[in-house]
Amino acid sequence: MAVIKPFKGIRPPQELVEQVASRPYDVLNSAEAREEAAGNEKSLYHIIKPEIDFPAGTDEHDECVYQKAAENFKKFMDKGWLVQDQKDSYYIYAQTMNGKTQYGLVVGAYVPDYMNGVIKKHELTRRDKEEDRMKHVRVTDANIEPVFFAYPDDAVLDEIVKKYTAQKPVYDFVAPGDGFEHSFWVIDNDADIATITAEFAKMPALYIADGHHRSAAAALVGAEKAKQNPDHKGDEEYNYFMAVCFPANQLTIIDYNRVVKDLNGLTPEEFLKALKHNFIVEEKGKEVYKPDTLHNFGLYLDGKWYSLTAKPGTYKDEDPIGVLDVTISSNLILHDILGIKDLRSDKRIDFVGGIRGLEELSKRVDSGEMAMALALYPVSMKQLMDIADTDNIMPPKTTWFEPKLRSGLVIHSLD
Repeated sequence: MAVIKPFKGIRPPQELVEQVASRPYDVLNSAEAREEAAGNEKSLYHIIKPEIDFPAGTDEHDECVYQKAAENFKKFMDKGWLVQDQKDSYYIYAQTMNGKTQYGLVVGAYVPDYMNGVIKKHELTRRDKEEDRMKHVRVTDANIEPVFFAYPDDAVLDEIVKKYTAQKPVYDFVAPGDGFEHSFWVIDNDADIATITAEFAKMPALYIADGHHRSAAAALVGAEKAKQNPDHKGDEEYNYFMAVCFPANQLTIIDYNRVVKDLNGLTPEEFLKALKHNFIVEEKGKEVYKPDTLHNFGLYLDGKWYSLTAKPGTYKDEDPIGVLDVTISSNLILHDILGIKDLRSDKRIDFVGGIRGLEELSKRVDSGEMAMALALYPVSMKQLMDIADTDNIMPPKTTWFEPKLRSGLVIHSLD
């Protein structure tokens, strides 16, 4: 059963939140962060992308960069740009995109739950990326940015969230760039806090939706601190890390598409002929073709869109991984025809989040940069949870969640 706790959040004063809040560290590069933070000394990028305070080209993994993150965090606290709440609280973080709002509960997730599998994963992590975030957590002694969880639908929690979100939010702003609305409420009522804690205690699992490396880093540093503390009791703040938990029924996974640089020596005609062995291939013309069901794909090649439908018998319905469209396309198209054997390392393939639209696929092919593009039907939350529940791992670049969590609305101290 899931263990959570409230915590004394570190937050910007209401009038500063728009200056402090930023995109997550891993959705932009150093140059983009430098540009977004230009002229704004209060931007969280100074903590999560502190290489922007050094000359361009400085290695973001240099020890002095991590130390700068800690210095800047202290500076933000000293100047009152970030202030710690006096009472342990839960928080509600709502995001509105394209008229649809999803409501997340910000909680302290339990490190042992990550270690023993109550917090379920669906992606592999890379050790170098884990270590980068671990250094950041160690040096700041805080979870500066949250991770993104899903939880099984719960009517009691829905009612509590509804009660608070009927009130005026503490923060409410539209973020520059993405145009999404971000709203925030504080839950500091003891009875509501107890109810939330008890409802989570009934849940057999929580699911990492986005932020596998941040989750791993936060949990590993928490476990490290427990091991290093001779007086460890189990209730210390480092036994928890910050997560925003959304009910699964509010979340939408959008498509995560593929573009490939060459056809592995084949002509477009030969490539289409090879596809017909496992797919029903239909030419759709120049208009963008969006897949409309599972096992249907959009192909952009040589100025035309095609519909590809996997033939029965080319996938296994009873296999939670084998039935995924990312698996079908990886095995039958990328591997068997194009010779792309490792999606993580092959330089011939790139990935395009559906938030950019399918026009981005045709643009990259028409420019000559890529030879073909493949549009996939998005994975469902049920598929994600089924895979996590069976301790399976999704193929790389399977899920894309949008909107991304804004960083800087609340921070969790490990002290």
